[in-house]
Amino acid sequence: MKKLNPPQQRAVNTTEGALLILAGAGSGKTQVITTRIVHLLKDKRVPAENILAVTFTNKAAKEMNERVGAMAGPLAKGIVISTFHSLGVRILRRDIRALGFKPNFSIYSSSDQAGVIRQAVRERDIDPKKIDPDQILWKISGLKNRLIGPKDFTPDHSSPLEIAVAAVYPRYQELLKGFNAIDFDDIIMLSVGLLKTPAILNFWQERFRYIMVDEYQDTNASQYLLISLLAKKHGNICVVGDDDQSIYGWRGAEVENILNFAKDYPGCVTIKLEQNYRSTGSILDAANSVIKNNPLRTDKALWTASGAGRVIDLLVADSEEDEAAKVVEAIMLEQYRDKLLWSDLAILYRSNAQSRAFEEKLRMERIPYVVIGGQQFYERKEVKDAIAYLKVIDNPSDEASLLRIINFPRRGIGDTTLIKLNQWSMEHDVALFETLGRVNEITEISASCKKTVLAFHAMMKDVINRFTSHNMGAQVNTLFNHLRIEDEMYRTLNDAAQARKRIENIEQVVNSLADYEARNPRGTLSAFLERISLMDEDKPAEGGKEHGLNAVTLMSLHSSKGLEFSHVWLVGMEEELLPHKRSIEEDPTVAEERRLCYVGITRARRYLTISRCLTRRKYGAIEERKPSRFLAEIPEHLLSKTSSDDTESDSKPVNLADDFFARMLGDGT
Repeated sequence: MKKLNPPQQRAVNTTEGALLILAGAGSGKTQVITTRIVHLLKDKRVPAENILAVTFTNKAAKEMNERVGAMAGPLAKGIVISTFHSLGVRILRRDIRALGFKPNFSIYSSSDQAGVIRQAVRERDIDPKKIDPDQILWKISGLKNRLIGPKDFTPDHSSPLEIAVAAVYPRYQELLKGFNAIDFDDIIMLSVGLLKTPAILNFWQERFRYIMVDEYQDTNASQYLLISLLAKKHGNICVVGDDDQSIYGWRGAEVENILNFAKDYPGCVTIKLEQNYRSTGSILDAANSVIKNNPLRTDKALWTASGAGRVIDLLVADSEEDEAAKVVEAIMLEQYRDKLLWSDLAILYRSNAQSRAFEEKLRMERIPYVVIGGQQFYERKEVKDAIAYLKVIDNPSDEASLLRIINFPRRGIGDTTLIKLNQWSMEHDVALFETLGRVNEITEISASCKKTVLAFHAMMKDVINRFTSHNMGAQVNTLFNHLRIEDEMYRTLNDAAQARKRIENIEQVVNSLADYEARNPRGTLSAFLERISLMDEDKPAEGGKEHGLNAVTLMSLHSSKGLEFSHVWLVGMEEELLPHKRSIEEDPTVAEERRLCYVGITRARRYLTISRCLTRRKYGAIEERKPSRFLAEIPEHLLSKTSSDDTESDSKPVNLADDFFARMLGDGT
């Protein structure tokens, strides 16, 4: 308790009734939660089995369990500190018989779900070519998170997908029950259903007399109702969160849950934790200046006793390649000057597709890095698919790449046909690409399939014959448009947001080729592909996604929440990137995008650089970029600008670089 500031101590000591702890970024909320639990155990003599603490990740739950165990010892035995879904499973294991399941039910994985949904689709005579089963499953998942069961769903009869969902959803649930199985989305929905039985509700309300919920701003409708039911009898509920860090609306989180907490629990105590123990004053002033522009939020402002620190650097680059070069140069200089570990440094971006230029530059400079919350750029499936087209254009004898693209986008060329093509190719000692053009000679393949194979072969042969080393990016863009890859992504993925991310990644392949050509006027497609292959050989070691490695961290803003780094580069601060174009269209106030920016800024402890580009490539073509509206919300006195033509600003980095390399030579390295 002596380590806590006055508001933190008040939060720990307020144990009865409803309590809302508004915990700003870096304000020590985990320490407050764990100390409050130990206070309940040691000082208030509350039995451990009567305390429930809920959070969103297994990692956070494990950390809290360890801290409480270390502080409270044997008194902590029997306490429940878990994720929402672990709590739901606990409820279901005890009481699911009331719903007609056996307690040893299985929880189906996504692949298991896919098999069940396809069976239900077949039984309902729905053509999977017209209505994608994955889209049906995605829709059912959304309904379950809003606690809408099969009997409660009223479809929009103008939507073929919703009509299909109305037919499939009941049968899908029947099949699951027949297998004594539930899916991941059932866990909370069925738990809430069980708590509508008075005897079951009373048992769990008596079991959990003191309830704490972390990251309350991230709760969705079903999680909100689950907690509300459990807390209704005793009213001893403490929720901790920050509406300014609510960034998961796209997956169902409702920021209104924390904003309306005082209305839901009249007479509740509200305590604000505003002292920040992470960042410098300049960083916090910038964050406060941005977030205060959101109209619907609780009034609070972070502050620190550690001083102003360095101002924020604003780096203005000509292009994304120039941005990557300048950021990586700055990373090298900062790491050397401040004697930092590589793991002290992070590059944060709005879209995973932005990582490509930074990955390439870091590899070129032999700087170790890890990508968190996403694969290495050139290891992503859609990127490999796009690159495979380039490899076949460059070398039609590349049979591995040819097999990769022959049914991407889907053309109806199945595995059986591919086996027959390969077999004929080997028996007649004919290259696979040539075999495609001679498919009429293979009697075992149907006439309709032969027609599809010949069409693909003719298309690729024409592309190969016409391809030149001039305007390569534009030619590839034309090919991808002809292939309607965007349509394929939206059709085959059950998440529109995920489809957009993959489309952006394919766009980055085109951009990378166009940029390579701009920098190497005599460059060829073969040379570009060789460059990528050498990068793959130099990729970071397996397991690089794990925290704890001495490597620069690359991650999306969504993945960065809850983390902190000594030095942060927040890149791509432009309109249509941050805020994202899609978000601007969906919400003109861009409230969640502003919160995302706020999260990014507050990840930095000592030093923050914000960067933007004057131009970027979009499908190979150069387009001008506008600075983000969030930049205009940061006071000028907090920013130090560096641009490509700013020679005075560049002089210091150059001298630092000279000193860096001079010392290297002096050391004999």
